[in-house]
Amino acid sequence: MNKNFLALGLAAALLAPQVAGAEGFAINEWSAEGVAMGGARMFAEDDAANVAYNPASITKVKGEVMKSSYTYLSPHGSYKADIKDSVKPGTGETIPADLEYGHNKVHAGWAVGSYYVRQINDKEWFGIGAFPRFAMVSEFERGTSGKPTMVSTNAFFSKLNGVSVTPTYAHKFDKKWSAAVGAEINYVGLELQKNLVIPTAGVNGTTQIEGESYALGWNAAANYAFDDKNEIGVVYRSRIKHSLEADLKGYGTKSPASPLGGSNDVFGNAYGVVTLPDSWDIGYNHKFDKKTRLELKATRTNWSTYDALNVYFDKSIVGIPGIAESSPSAKNWSDGWRYAIGLEHNLSDKYAVMAGFAFDESSIPYNGGDFIVPTGLRRTYSIGARYNDKKQTIAVALGWMDVGNLDFAGHATDAYKSAHAYDSFTKIASISYQRKF
Repeated sequence: MNKNFLALGLAAALLAPQVAGAEGFAINEWSAEGVAMGGARMFAEDDAANVAYNPASITKVKGEVMKSSYTYLSPHGSYKADIKDSVKPGTGETIPADLEYGHNKVHAGWAVGSYYVRQINDKEWFGIGAFPRFAMVSEFERGTSGKPTMVSTNAFFSKLNGVSVTPTYAHKFDKKWSAAVGAEINYVGLELQKNLVIPTAGVNGTTQIEGESYALGWNAAANYAFDDKNEIGVVYRSRIKHSLEADLKGYGTKSPASPLGGSNDVFGNAYGVVTLPDSWDIGYNHKFDKKTRLELKATRTNWSTYDALNVYFDKSIVGIPGIAESSPSAKNWSDGWRYAIGLEHNLSDKYAVMAGFAFDESSIPYNGGDFIVPTGLRRTYSIGARYNDKKQTIAVALGWMDVGNLDFAGHATDAYKSAHAYDSFTKIASISYQRKF
């Protein structure tokens, strides 16, 4: 039965849409308890989700446990843009500069996690998890052929599905020290849609790039207990380099001046390289007594590895060799910190309540922002509750992510000079179930 449970849980994590919303693509919602404590959950007792939050803490698991978690995220947001002067294709009519307002279309989704931990003996543990580390989806108004909107020439639809599978080995050296090392098999599926408007060439079409990639990474972690009440831990996750091969589709993008003839659509292949960042987690755990404990956590993510999203095509998207054979986009994000605090209080042997708060810095510079990830600084408030007996644990959590404003400049190929994202927030609800064998 336990093998079937694990197989079904991993399949659910691999197949379900891993959606984070428009507020960013780094995911921290890996279990209901983790959501409830703001992501500050590096030292939990008997929790299989330690595979995700802190692999060195799977040494706190007794026996054999399996866990599944489902987190619902519903993003919302608005924008304002300073639109450039433009020319209506086919008429030569000038469309004057103006301000434009719009909204992010709600694309609610699920972040799914499945975990298995087995204690081999008094010193050794094995664990494996399948959970999303990076994911997002955003969609904005596409506009009309007569007046291209700001997102029509930037990205009116962006989606990144992701899942990491992490087989892990942990060793407990003594009462104070434990450590773990693991591999990471990381999958990403990327889809980008934008409008291509070149009035001088008579082009007014839609492009779609869709592809997927698998890549390998690794992680390592260590815990040190000063005494029965105080413990520190550190987790490192490596950067992961993806070489993405994708399908290119251009509808109505071929210029009438193209020497290639044929229909007005273009189909081909696209290629790009993206490096997902490495990160450090540093945590501290303090037990006030047997019922109440407090966790502090700081995460350093090296977003500077996301310096560009350059996509290259095997043919011209407008059907003219040497023109529009790539889509360069500088990002130049800066490294950033996330701070979290979580409180857990046991009301009895079976019931517990949790609360948390997290603050995320924005790593997006003015000249590197876009509508793929319009992320400002974030504040997340959360609460939760847990029931457990000798064989099972059920936890639920609710969260509210308040996303700050973000200003960013348009690129040369965009129809806007600058943009302002505001009133962005994400509703979060999560449930987890764990079973002991």
